[in-house]
Amino acid sequence: MRVLGDFALAEEVVQDSLVAALETWPEQGIPDKPGAWLMTTARRRAIDILRRDTRYREKLALLERSALTPKPSEADDRLRLIFTCCHPALSQEAQVALTLRAVVGFTTAEIGSAFLVAEATVAQRIVRAKRKIVDAHIPYRVPEGDELAGRLDGVLSVLYLMFNEGYLSRGAQIAMRRDLADDALWLTRLVATLMPDQPEVLGLLALMRLNLARSEARFDASGEMILLPDQDRSLWDHAAIADGTATLERAGAMRASGPYQVQAAIAALHAEAASWAETDWHQIVILYDTLVRMADSPVVRLNRAVALGHFAGPEVALGEVNDLAISLSGYHLFHSTRAELLDQVGEPVLAREARRRALDLCQNPAERSLLERKLRA
Repeated sequence: MRVLGDFALAEEVVQDSLVAALETWPEQGIPDKPGAWLMTTARRRAIDILRRDTRYREKLALLERSALTPKPSEADDRLRLIFTCCHPALSQEAQVALTLRAVVGFTTAEIGSAFLVAEATVAQRIVRAKRKIVDAHIPYRVPEGDELAGRLDGVLSVLYLMFNEGYLSRGAQIAMRRDLADDALWLTRLVATLMPDQPEVLGLLALMRLNLARSEARFDASGEMILLPDQDRSLWDHAAIADGTATLERAGAMRASGPYQVQAAIAALHAEAASWAETDWHQIVILYDTLVRMADSPVVRLNRAVALGHFAGPEVALGEVNDLAISLSGYHLFHSTRAELLDQVGEPVLAREARRRALDLCQNPAERSLLERKLRA
């Protein structure tokens, strides 16, 4: 891809080189440098293809010259590939699909299954994205200087979207896709390894690690959701919590705070509390105030209101939640949060109406089951 600048051709020659390896290695043995063997085979295959197509004379010259120039490391190429897949000229759906296809190695069927999208739709997104990369002359490189910060935000946004879809699926078939969350974690760890001086990458890595640490306690044996106050904290992965906290501390030492670090700090306060009653809600509200200043959004304000309710009381929280009624009218967690607060202030009829609205909007099976149980209570 670095030399060819053509996703389809790059995929074709890589697949051909793998087929050649499967045919050759069992008889001749695995070469001393398998990676170099595959690269040489892929390059030769690309030259054969390009020689037959006059449209690619310029790329052929580049490819032949590349054999004489020093090779960048595999890590450098992976980082270039991630930034190319997450280029802002592509739609976010295309960025996710292309990243999973080109970097993780998902098939179109696997991507479609992960996001509940038809395989044909995924294939079309990938084809259009590849064409856009060629037509728009999107460079295969890691941005530098002032451009890096904005482009890195886009990469992290795609990775966080992937993680959240795995952590709590929007679909109606499965509550959590652990494999997708793990893939997002793996990609984020890869970016953190390749860009160790970027604190927000470490912040996102810490956030994912801390959230996944609670996975075993989030659902019971029948798949019913268990909310944070009722979770068995002995089931939490305390090694993962320690690792996430240490990663957050590494990010903090760089003294360049950002939204992912703040969210990770909130997750760390929850993870380190010995019990629900011992949660430091005052500090969590302070962190949400910081997050509002950095990355204000109605959802951030909703989460802040929940924390404020535990610190200052449900009446105060309900007032702040009601202020978000227009901006979050189509968001099921707004209505379920409002229902909980209405119950706490002694308005069961209004709470029931809010909970029914949340159920109408919710698709996740575990969340729907939880809402239905509360409506039956």
